[in-house]
Amino acid sequence: MSENTKLQAGLLWAMAIVITLSSVVYQRATGPTYPVKGEIEIGGQLVSYHLHRSQNTGENAKIDIRATEPKFGATLKWKRFKSHDDWRLTPFMMEDGHLIAHLPSQPPAGKIIYEVNLSVRSGKSVNLTEEPVIIRFKGAVPAAILIPHILFMFSAMLMATRTGLAAYVESPHALRYTLITGLFLMMGGLILGPIVQKYAFDAYWTGWPWGTDLTDNKTAVAFLAWVLAAWQQKKTGNAKIWIISAAVITLSIYLIPHSAFGSELDYTQLEQQ
Repeated sequence: MSENTKLQAGLLWAMAIVITLSSVVYQRATGPTYPVKGEIEIGGQLVSYHLHRSQNTGENAKIDIRATEPKFGATLKWKRFKSHDDWRLTPFMMEDGHLIAHLPSQPPAGKIIYEVNLSVRSGKSVNLTEEPVIIRFKGAVPAAILIPHILFMFSAMLMATRTGLAAYVESPHALRYTLITGLFLMMGGLILGPIVQKYAFDAYWTGWPWGTDLTDNKTAVAFLAWVLAAWQQKKTGNAKIWIISAAVITLSIYLIPHSAFGSELDYTQLEQQ
């Protein structure tokens, strides 16, 4: 391998890593399970908050305002999401120097909608967030399953980007990279993914045709795109457009927030049973 070829390969790998890391950060930060963070001022005091949107079943969700010397009162307003429940009010209490309240544990895929209200003696009150926050409960996933799943999915995204770049410069490694990408997607998304889903929400598959989970659906679409690209490359020996298209499709669907339109209990239907 010439020095120019090595340099080109190194630059392409660097580009693939940057693109992959950027997409992972974006997906994580825009997903429906990412905590709601911010700051708000009330009574001359600046309050920072970190409101959870995901919690393991069997554990109450702790809502911590992190105000060590509060000059205000705080109330947690909540109810089960998609239910006929009335709103409930739970006052925050001082625990370990912080204002803390708890949301009760729910079954896997059960959700609670909540908001935090702050008030001072003058009568002024304000909500921490403009819109209520929704937290979803899930079953705990063993690390032995979750970690390989994450590693395979990250590797699949990295290889998809690198393979698209290889096809663009017409590298002889395009077919090998295509097969590796498909293998990583199959292992992470189609084998380990359903196992993770089963632990978390007691269902192996919640995408089409049984549900609307975009995580399941986008994984299936990406895998199909790479199968078609590999078939075209092996058949014609030049599937540049197919491989680049598969890479673009994979990048596009990875930008869809993780767990969007995922598993969700409808308490109104359960109440009718």
